[in-house]
Amino acid sequence: MSAAVAPPNFASTSEPLGAAVPPFTSHAISVSLPTWRDNIGYEEGEKRVADAMVTGYPRFFIHRSVQKLAAICEQKFGQGGEKCLLCPSRRVAEHCRAFILDRLAKEGKKGHVRLVQYFIASSPPPSPTILKHQRAGSSSAGTSTSNGDADTAHRSAEIHIALFQPDVFPYAKQFWQHCGMIVSSRLAEHCLTLLDASSEPASQAAPASPTTPAFSNSRVAFKAPNRHYSVKSTPKLSASSSSSPVFPTTAAQPAPSPSVPQTTPPDAESLSRDQTMYLEERYGRNLPLSSAPHAKRALRRRIAGVLLHDDSPSPAPSDADDAIGQAGAEEPLAPLGPSSRGVPGVTEHDVFLFPTGMSAIWSAHQLALGAAPAGVRESAKSVCFGFPYTDTLKILEKWGPGCYFLGHGLDEDVDELERILASPSSSPNESENDGERPILALFTEFPSNPLLRSAPLPRLRALADKHNFILVVDDTIGNFLNVAVLPHADIVVSSLSKIFSGDANAMGGALVLNPAGAHYPALKRTMGAQYEDVYWAEDALFMERNSRDFARRVRRVDENTLAVCEFLHARSAALASSSSPTSSLPNENTKPPIINQVFYPKYITPHNYATCRVLSPTTGVPEGGYGGLFSLTFTSLLASRAFFDALPCMKGPSLGTNFTLACPYTILAHYAELPWAAGWGVEEGLVRVSIGLEERDVLLSWFAGALEAAERATQGEGEAGI
Repeated sequence: MSAAVAPPNFASTSEPLGAAVPPFTSHAISVSLPTWRDNIGYEEGEKRVADAMVTGYPRFFIHRSVQKLAAICEQKFGQGGEKCLLCPSRRVAEHCRAFILDRLAKEGKKGHVRLVQYFIASSPPPSPTILKHQRAGSSSAGTSTSNGDADTAHRSAEIHIALFQPDVFPYAKQFWQHCGMIVSSRLAEHCLTLLDASSEPASQAAPASPTTPAFSNSRVAFKAPNRHYSVKSTPKLSASSSSSPVFPTTAAQPAPSPSVPQTTPPDAESLSRDQTMYLEERYGRNLPLSSAPHAKRALRRRIAGVLLHDDSPSPAPSDADDAIGQAGAEEPLAPLGPSSRGVPGVTEHDVFLFPTGMSAIWSAHQLALGAAPAGVRESAKSVCFGFPYTDTLKILEKWGPGCYFLGHGLDEDVDELERILASPSSSPNESENDGERPILALFTEFPSNPLLRSAPLPRLRALADKHNFILVVDDTIGNFLNVAVLPHADIVVSSLSKIFSGDANAMGGALVLNPAGAHYPALKRTMGAQYEDVYWAEDALFMERNSRDFARRVRRVDENTLAVCEFLHARSAALASSSSPTSSLPNENTKPPIINQVFYPKYITPHNYATCRVLSPTTGVPEGGYGGLFSLTFTSLLASRAFFDALPCMKGPSLGTNFTLACPYTILAHYAELPWAAGWGVEEGLVRVSIGLEERDVLLSWFAGALEAAERATQGEGEAGI
């Protein structure tokens, strides 16, 4: 029963500005921005906010451990004040260089990007203390245990470094943010541990490729008109700075020598580190790094939906760990059966793991490009259907021939899509004759973030079949226990960092191929050539542990969210306007609604959502819920701010956490383009909420109190505090 899932104790109140969310978590993937003013201050680069930040979402805030490792690499390999971006593989580094040079060329500039391979090995081998430190969760395997000897994995690491002049860093940071092929903070800590384990690290470095044309002296004016984080989160660069220019709160300091111990932190910092280590050891329950291949296999099977009884309570930590960590065990981790994803024949071999959800989306686009004939690859645009999470659109715009943006994602947008497909240059007959397609691929979220709109997937599938394009669906918000989108898609992508993990302490992404799709042979063949496993071993171990109770958490979150949304919807102007004329007449005893609309799949495009709801295998009745995410708009910006500030839950970026998490989404995602976002229905005052596992009565009291605060503010009470 869902009641067996204990709500997290730390979610009862918001954290101080800049603190890690969850607290005392060294690899937290969110950060506390508790007031509306704090979020605006962050976007505008206010010193009081910047100075308070200790972490952030990993694709936007480069983790402190990654910064430290980058500073060491700059000191060791940099020439003439070069800065660097760390990459998990040579192929990713080559993509990074190609992206940087392409963006510079589009601005009429030239660039110089050097690639360096850095192999780090401990000599002598790590002491038992270091190995215990690694197993506790503070560091990770140095090489993928799925690709090399498990015994040497914890004693070596290989990273690839892109080096360039400081003015080029903003372009490298765009690559890190958009494609999501990031270096894990756990990988960085592992590298630092190896460097500290030896006074003379056994390291080797070799250029990965010939140098490129020199970078011109002109300075890059970095603009990020559609960034999830502040337009000022990348500081002005200085050639004398020896630390990576990744965040304004990190003062440029000399890169520490790998062999020199760092200054002992103050007692308060030591206490925080001890608390962090306790949480990592107690709740991470990490296994030996040699167990990573088994953890990844369990993840792929869980995502493929072939594990029977996967929603049963997890065994005791030691039993569960032993079940996965049997060295050399090849038998199934649990009984297997037909896939529950709605498509016969789906197996773990159709599931591919990635470091982040965005890297799965980027890889899906790269896969579509790679599987297409040359003429299509060079000319056919993709389609972004619906208003997506910001970086999805950036991927489609900045890689390949570009995209058509159908940002409302409504049924009438399908009509526009049909007009695009029927244009003379993209007729089906021409596609058949010369190998071209009208479009390369269509990307859509189901439902979308943050407007929770669901695309008409059956209609899009019919068009994809008729015009031979690839249909890619992101089911992160709906999740595969609630919605069955794979039968309609060629590729399904998802962020595992969200509800699949829940603990907000590990990143991950997944890509699933539909074996029944017409494009499957070409996609599978291309994936075999393109895919490399760069999902960090220890992140996979954490993700597998976190996701064991995924099904039970989803059920509870669905129930909680439905209760909260019904409470709020009943107090919204949207409901009042849809009621009978007499019920909407003014009444002196009735307060006018301050909530304008509740964006939730039950109320937004419900007919489209219903077509993909998961059905009970025994009764055929829909049993999939509506997910844990919703957004609110208000009748005034004042009401939005008052409501948000009064919410006592955690506040920061991300979603799908086991605790309730809220943010002023448009402020964070589109602060530099508010009018543009509003034109697509994403209002400045929109508040996005991800509901967690708290007790339902507690949640309802939180939202009732925030609603009362907003009502008081709009009536003139407490305006000074807003």
